[in-house]
Amino acid sequence: MAGRAAKLRTIFSDIRETSGGIMTTRTTIVYTTLAAVLLGVAACSAPDNGAMTEAAPMPAPAPAPMASNEPEPLLSSEIVARIAERTASRVPEGASAPSFVVDPSWPKPLPNNWRIGQVGGLTVDHNDNIWVFHRPRSLERSAAAGEGIAGTDADGNPVDGLGNPRPFLDQSAGCCVAAPSVLKFDREGNLLDAWGGPQDEGFLENNCRVEDGCYWPGREHGIYVDQNDFVYLSGNGTNFTGQFPWAATFGDDSHILKFTADGDFVYQMGHAGMEGPDSENIDGGPNSTPQPYLVADFMVDANTNRLYVADGYGNRRILVADAETGQYVGHFGAYGQNPVDDPAGTDIDPYNTGPWAGDYQMGNMKPMFFRSPMHCAIVANDGLLYACDRGNNRIQVFDTNVAGGACSNPNAEEGQCGFVRELFVAPQSYANGTAVAAEFSTDPDQSCLYVGDLANGTLYIIDRESMTELDRIGRSGRQVGEFHWIHALGVDSDGNIYSGEVDTGQRVQKWQRYGETGCSGTGYADVGSYARNR
Repeated sequence: MAGRAAKLRTIFSDIRETSGGIMTTRTTIVYTTLAAVLLGVAACSAPDNGAMTEAAPMPAPAPAPMASNEPEPLLSSEIVARIAERTASRVPEGASAPSFVVDPSWPKPLPNNWRIGQVGGLTVDHNDNIWVFHRPRSLERSAAAGEGIAGTDADGNPVDGLGNPRPFLDQSAGCCVAAPSVLKFDREGNLLDAWGGPQDEGFLENNCRVEDGCYWPGREHGIYVDQNDFVYLSGNGTNFTGQFPWAATFGDDSHILKFTADGDFVYQMGHAGMEGPDSENIDGGPNSTPQPYLVADFMVDANTNRLYVADGYGNRRILVADAETGQYVGHFGAYGQNPVDDPAGTDIDPYNTGPWAGDYQMGNMKPMFFRSPMHCAIVANDGLLYACDRGNNRIQVFDTNVAGGACSNPNAEEGQCGFVRELFVAPQSYANGTAVAAEFSTDPDQSCLYVGDLANGTLYIIDRESMTELDRIGRSGRQVGEFHWIHALGVDSDGNIYSGEVDTGQRVQKWQRYGETGCSGTGYADVGSYARNR
């Protein structure tokens, strides 16, 4: 410990020298936070011989200096300064917001040669465990070279579970293999549990059996863990017909699964394999549960035990169900309307938001429907629901005490049908949609709204009262502290943020909070302006 403290003092001394001896309170906080995180990594890599060195008596002066057992510092002030500079606070004068620095050591390496694919979903439970729902079947051939023979292709040739050829040996290289789909971490990055998916040997035969009405998703997407430690999962895969050994065989994902925290099946809402969307289907699933289609995400309001579903990539609604039984409670579309405005012929391709660009250019800023995908639904402690209408580059806010029943709001009026307000997020962008995920700060008022922007590779810090941008984290890129297709967010009780990425990003990152715990003041009304890119 003494050696680590000495390294920390050396870093601060070097920084003071390079900064002319001036260190502000904010600078001190960020360096302390970052150095503590990174020196924790250093402590795992090199022994701390500080106590031994200090206890040994100094020899008499000699012509040549004695060699020291103290290792060279692993980290320099320049390394700390470079990482801190990437995440330096840029909150406007008169406002305040939390600051964040990326923890490059999180999570710790996975065991068993495991590797994760695209991160479909991520959530933090009430015990501060971080749950990651990834897509093993998204791993490219070279990333899963350790997979062995799992079957044969249409011509009878041996292939692994992903359909990659295995003509010579069981493995083509030593690393890696797909991790189970559900991964549970603690805040220090230790893996606590892992289960689920066809790559988890025996899981589909014992835990998620078709004969019990459990169909594992073809393409993993949403995850949520409620106050009773039940785990909800969804998928957004289409056209799976058993093309490779681990592929689903039922067509499209159109259902929600509920498990215990240990991976025991509880129930399924909706039938798997529906052929298309129906935003008015309220009882077409098993046991008269609603019939969703290509569900993106969900959360359970602990106060009411209601499940709010972002339904999603096919349907254009927020679906409300009883979390215990899966039975229908209500649903609504854009501006709180029920029946949902679901115009025929509109594009539901989440990676082609050209139709939004056309609306934007014509000045039509109030499409009366959610444009695919309706990607998140989160409920604040005050009962307000924030819905990520990713395809329309906006967040819509609803009063859960009002929204959900039959109601018409043809003029998109605030205060009608439970509709409260909306926030446009980089509306000038049209590549893949922007408002992909949202979370709240953990101060008593939940005064910050964190919004992930998939198209622009950044995360906005929004004051929830003024609905203005106070700061942003990260930029589009591949390096630590950057995002390639940010897709999912979670926040622990200390206010630290966890993010997951899809496409070829395929990673999770932890953002350590320091400084403020909440947001206040007014920032920039034009959320997502390119002029403020990091």
